[in-house]
Amino acid sequence: MADTESSVKPGIREYITFRIGTQYFCVDIMSVREIRGWTPATALPHAPGFVRGVINLRGIVLPIVDLAERLGLTPAVPSARHVIIVLQTARQIIGLLVDAVSDITAQPADSVQPTPEISSEMAKSFVLGVMTIEDRLVSLIALDNLMPNLVGDAA
Repeated sequence: MADTESSVKPGIREYITFRIGTQYFCVDIMSVREIRGWTPATALPHAPGFVRGVINLRGIVLPIVDLAERLGLTPAVPSARHVIIVLQTARQIIGLLVDAVSDITAQPADSVQPTPEISSEMAKSFVLGVMTIEDRLVSLIALDNLMPNLVGDAA
């Protein structure tokens, strides 16, 4: 994906890294629309447990996904320190609830290694690959798999 308006060199991708507990994750920065502080969400009846609810983002009803719970980790207990990363997926705009945003980093496109074979199929569906950034393993999130179709249709 070439970005002619960016100063990023060919073959280099930019990622925004964030933390959930002690683990680090990232998404392609081209998917990020904004980063905002935690806002309490309005619950949706019969929504999956990982969907915290929805918020009104300048007239857009935005579903908020607790990424920790979606990945099978301990669910977040949101506080003023948490952030919502507003992302554009192939199907919709969603907000990811995470503990903190860490950094923006530029990495060679080939630095992403395949998800290890020891991972479950469920884990592989949410993680596109793993890379090392500053001596930390960082998992690249598969955004298009975070929301099931039924929730996307309802929100």
